[in-house]
Amino acid sequence: MTTVAKFRIFARFLCDISMKLSYFNFVLPKELIAEKPSKQRDEARLMVLHKDTQQIEHRLFKDLLDYLHEGDVVVANNTKVFPALLYGEKEKTGAKITVFLQRELNKEMRLWDVIVDPARKIRIGNKLYFGPNESLVAEVIDNTTSRGRTVRFLFDGTDEEFNKHIRSLGHTPLPDELQQLRNIENYDAERYQTIYAKEEGAVAAPIAGLHFSREMLKRFEINDIKWTELTLHCGIGNFKDIEVEDLSKHRMDAEEMHLSQETCDVIMEAKNNGNKICVVGTTTMRAIESAVTIAGKVSAYDGWTNKFIFPPYTFTIADMMVTNFHHPKSSQFIMASTFGGPDFVHQAYELAIREKYKFSTYGDAMVIL
Repeated sequence: MTTVAKFRIFARFLCDISMKLSYFNFVLPKELIAEKPSKQRDEARLMVLHKDTQQIEHRLFKDLLDYLHEGDVVVANNTKVFPALLYGEKEKTGAKITVFLQRELNKEMRLWDVIVDPARKIRIGNKLYFGPNESLVAEVIDNTTSRGRTVRFLFDGTDEEFNKHIRSLGHTPLPDELQQLRNIENYDAERYQTIYAKEEGAVAAPIAGLHFSREMLKRFEINDIKWTELTLHCGIGNFKDIEVEDLSKHRMDAEEMHLSQETCDVIMEAKNNGNKICVVGTTTMRAIESAVTIAGKVSAYDGWTNKFIFPPYTFTIADMMVTNFHHPKSSQFIMASTFGGPDFVHQAYELAIREKYKFSTYGDAMVIL
């Protein structure tokens, strides 16, 4: 057998391995899951991965500017998290229940897709009461999954009044893992939101963007580093476990996204001029890659995407990627590994654990160059 043939067999072996979920497993010590954000957004730790040299640096997040130059473009997800957690009671029994609003299904009928807890107590026909004096009532009209329900809110008033009332009663929808560690605090309403959040519709924050400060954005402007945005409304699917070993069989939940022609023009002008494109977070990366044309350009997009990126995959637009440290076997960790190279990112995570970097929602950051 020739050397070339042996190499091809080995390459196919690596490809097969990298498409297996178990390849992306590792042991994450619970004490490394961040319970709280850093005191200052841009003073979280930053691990810098150089793909070309396989070198790793340890910096602070505000040092990200050292890796960007005039004409480079930073692309971020400007989705805004709405207060999607409602605490209420079940009719007659008064049992405490939690309702996690996922998305509005029908504005006119005020139908919503929700997750309920404890699910075993919530059946079709039940009425749920929220707020002081039971000011908001919802009726369960369908079961969608073991914990999923469709509810109809019974509210006399305009759409504007209804939305205002929902938001006045709602709480910041921190991930379950954080709620198991501590109570939701007042500061979460601000810190579980990027400073550039504009388009309301997410039930999960694009966490890589949580590290950016207003001072950093001002420094981008001063240094002629371009900032542009798109919208992808992050859903509960970001926290769902992948349950298949063969990654090609996994299906992501669809999420709504909007990418303007203006943002596309900024990105393509920079690419054509030889400048770098820095993509902030896995949600932004999925949105951009969902809008790539056959010609290798990015075009305006309004719709939904369920794109799942895993090895082997060739990225078309991004030269740099900012991300957090994610959980084992998560879609976010798999995408970061795909962009940085599975072996290299595995090594970086092993180092991060030894160096006590913080993981997950309020954790530290990584940039892959």
